[in-house]
Amino acid sequence: MKVLAITNQKGGVGKTTTAVNLAASLGAEGKRVLLIDMDPQGNATTGSGITKKEALPTVYQLLIGAASLIEVCIKTDFAFDILPANRELAGAEVELIELDKREFRLKSALQQNHDEYDFVLIDCPPALNMLTVNALVAADSVLIPMQCEYYALEGLSDLVETLRKVRHGLNSRLEIEGLLRTMYNGQSTLTQQVSNELETHFGNKVYRTIVPRNVRLAEAPSYGKPVIAFDKNSRGAQAYTALAREILERTPA
Repeated sequence: MKVLAITNQKGGVGKTTTAVNLAASLGAEGKRVLLIDMDPQGNATTGSGITKKEALPTVYQLLIGAASLIEVCIKTDFAFDILPANRELAGAEVELIELDKREFRLKSALQQNHDEYDFVLIDCPPALNMLTVNALVAADSVLIPMQCEYYALEGLSDLVETLRKVRHGLNSRLEIEGLLRTMYNGQSTLTQQVSNELETHFGNKVYRTIVPRNVRLAEAPSYGKPVIAFDKNSRGAQAYTALAREILERTPA
């Protein structure tokens, strides 16, 4: 089981879009996939076709020990399972502080179902809080979606420092799985310059696959579908299918 935390402390970079569409694309490749929605906004949940009424119990109950992973898990219509989230997950931030081994709650829950999945993808909130720390402690590596713009490079340096601290104190095996360029505009000189900077500094950690700006990709969540179920011929769907295959190429059997 490979556990990937999809994270970036900067918001609006395509974390949830990547989490949902990569889960569906890996599922379409025949892999057993679990998506964990660790963001109280619950966008990965609704984007996977699960309504807030269906999303009970949630990751919140799992983290505080009130429900097991099997009780929280929901099968979607898109070849992956999901641990859903809603607004009550925001309360876990306070409650976790008083619990034993608070940083390891998600990791412990996943270890009990270690043989069920090939990939576990964790959609992290855009902040370094106890929910994100739980995701980073549970993960083998992180996938970092980012736009190729100036401020993204500053945010990336902060994230790399955060990962170093987590590696030093809580999860020694944590590493960067890859950097994914999202919302890519190939016509922009700045975009190309930042993209080249990433390749220079991170080498083969930067995925070959690039996710373009794509209307169908933006529309799909409002229909509660990953883009490959909404419009499989769109550029967005083709990009996430290519990303799934690239990740499988990089993953030892």
